[in-house]
Amino acid sequence: MTTVPDITFRSNMAVELVKHAASDADVIWAARVSTKGEQSLADVNADAERSAGLINFLMRDRHGTPFEHSSMTFYVNAPIFVFREFMRHRTFSYNEESGRYRKLDPVFYVPGNDRKLVQSGKPGAYTFTSGSPEQHALVTKTIESSCRQSYESYLEMLEAGVAREVARSVLPVGLYSSMYATCNARALMNFLSLRVTHPDSAFPSFPQREIEMVAEQMETLWARLMPLTHAAFERNGRVCP
Repeated sequence: MTTVPDITFRSNMAVELVKHAASDADVIWAARVSTKGEQSLADVNADAERSAGLINFLMRDRHGTPFEHSSMTFYVNAPIFVFREFMRHRTFSYNEESGRYRKLDPVFYVPGNDRKLVQSGKPGAYTFTSGSPEQHALVTKTIESSCRQSYESYLEMLEAGVAREVARSVLPVGLYSSMYATCNARALMNFLSLRVTHPDSAFPSFPQREIEMVAEQMETLWARLMPLTHAAFERNGRVCP
């Protein structure tokens, strides 16, 4: 008989900034090459505070390429269905853990009590409401039962000698996975403009809540690295330049 290990159910997302080469000064020297040529190299270590106006001008008038001269690598731990939405952003580079090469851990997503459950409206104009206590209880019970059963089936196949890449087929998209996602500031702003609902956005966005939870953490980490760029992003309607 297959022994099923303890299964973990979570409702949170984990994001870490594992490496970066990103600062407001990167925007400045990249922009000034257009007018100063090689002399712009003197601005590599410039005081970005003195050039906040230039950063705002670039953002406001959508001169986007100076924001591409930076790099950030995030470690993201989230359900597989979040990653499938994430990878629509093809300006990122990704490497995800593989169910072909490792036994996958029994960690599954179950919505928290604050997750709105009831959807109404048509595509592009959905609204969500919290749902009743009975609906929340049903969602939790059903997801946990399904995940336990699927993971037990997964282990049964592995113990019978079935290849990992075949056995994983029974696992749901609520299984947690992990990946590295690398991007520049411009790509990140595009991601945030679409994946975070914000009252100051010039254009409304309607992200799924789970990817928004990841995006919110990424934005907090980026804002610490490039505070002037982040402020200009917010000041100008959170539109990708």
